[in-house]
Amino acid sequence: MDIPPALLPQGLPASLPDSLPDGLPLAERARAGLEALILAGELAPGSRLNEVALAARLGLSRGPLREALRGLERDGLVAAGPAGQGMSVRRLEPEEMAELYDMRALLQGFVLARLAERHAAGRLDAATMDALRADVAQMQEDAEAGRAAGYYARNLAFHDALHAAAGHRRAAALYGSLLKESHLARQRALSQAAAMRESNAEHAAMLDAVAAGDAVRARQLGEAHVSEGGKRRWLEALTGG
Repeated sequence: MDIPPALLPQGLPASLPDSLPDGLPLAERARAGLEALILAGELAPGSRLNEVALAARLGLSRGPLREALRGLERDGLVAAGPAGQGMSVRRLEPEEMAELYDMRALLQGFVLARLAERHAAGRLDAATMDALRADVAQMQEDAEAGRAAGYYARNLAFHDALHAAAGHRRAAALYGSLLKESHLARQRALSQAAAMRESNAEHAAMLDAVAAGDAVRARQLGEAHVSEGGKRRWLEALTGG
């Protein structure tokens, strides 16, 4: 499964505008390039954004760059400083991150319940379930080998695939927006082999509930994967526990 350039994790090369489709508006090329640099960790949280240097790196003028920065500000990835001080990569406070986990959990539960209902009604084909289980198997290989960057990339693709299979565009859009804000902290939470194995066991259990057509169980596991397991792994990474 292809991984969107803007979702590449730390440790993988960022996709810059020259890899994007021809004809894409300059502001969108700038936005994709900036987003990739931020989410890949090349532009660290709290760092000031030098428009001149970034425009040169992306091969664009400052006009499209500024338009892209305004879009990223709306997405919560960058923040404007005091007057005259430009923008910086946003640094999330722990309270904000905890709220993101809470909201993502609700959406995750909704999507898993919807998948279970679709499966029970015969509207979720076997090929889709096979592909999701294959994703889980590949993540297990990454977890056992301690390949954190590979696991995180596949994890993102797996959750994208869940939303695609659920077929609810508004839920997918909301989830994607929340996810962008939390990427850098989540990468840290899934950097250890034990955390990867635990997270992936939760993935497998969620798919078992979907396959059983148990919407109640699927919702419970989907919410717990984020609000309990995910949040706890993040707190442990934050505190060094």
